[in-house]
Amino acid sequence: METTTPTKTKVENYDIAKSDHTLALANDLTKFIRENKLCQNIQGKEYALVEAWQYAGARLGILAIVDQVTNVSTDNELKYQSKVNLYSLKTKQVIGGGFAICSNKEQGKKYYQEFAIASMSQTRAIGKAYRNTLAWIIKAAGYEAMPAEEMEGDDNAPEVPKVQEVQAPVEEKLMKVELDPVPTATVNSAIKYASAKQKEEILRLLNNKMVTRQEKTKMLLSINKLSVERADQSITKLKKVIENREEEQTAAA
Repeated sequence: METTTPTKTKVENYDIAKSDHTLALANDLTKFIRENKLCQNIQGKEYALVEAWQYAGARLGILAIVDQVTNVSTDNELKYQSKVNLYSLKTKQVIGGGFAICSNKEQGKKYYQEFAIASMSQTRAIGKAYRNTLAWIIKAAGYEAMPAEEMEGDDNAPEVPKVQEVQAPVEEKLMKVELDPVPTATVNSAIKYASAKQKEEILRLLNNKMVTRQEKTKMLLSINKLSVERADQSITKLKKVIENREEEQTAAA
């Protein structure tokens, strides 16, 4: 009589209407955030970084797409506002969104260059959009229902301890050293980011069983930073990898 070894069912496509799926997703998020150190301790509380919120969205088929970046700077201040939409890959519709700003008048951002201010406004808007829709699942995973990046620019955030205030000028200096070498052409050039269609195709390919979890995670963390060209290259590479692995699996069968 043949016996079969029971296999543990792994939930890959979560249905948040089902309690067991919700619990599985929360546990998966807790593990993912801890293993990848995607959280920040602020005033004794743990806040997940925007990459963790992106991962949560990806597991639910929700993609954040930057819709608009507006320069609202003045003569004395660099300031950008960004708008992000949440796009459901299941319904093919926009299901949410968020706005956020970033200014070089904020503590620790005095030496940020213009592109860094614009980039942070987008990062915060992505986190804000996901927070408006997925705060409950991040809370269920054991973290505060607000992205860490949003806390940096929140006027209502707790005061920073004196020891960190002393360290702030050092952090500003390090940021200036890191960003100064970027060529002016790169800073001023308009980057055309990957379209929603390209991102949707990448996510579709990432869900193929031939793609490893590590490969999927790495791509998800950078998907919103891909240019049109890089997105095309990634799609081509993923298709080739999947094709090669399927051939190897067939040959070994």
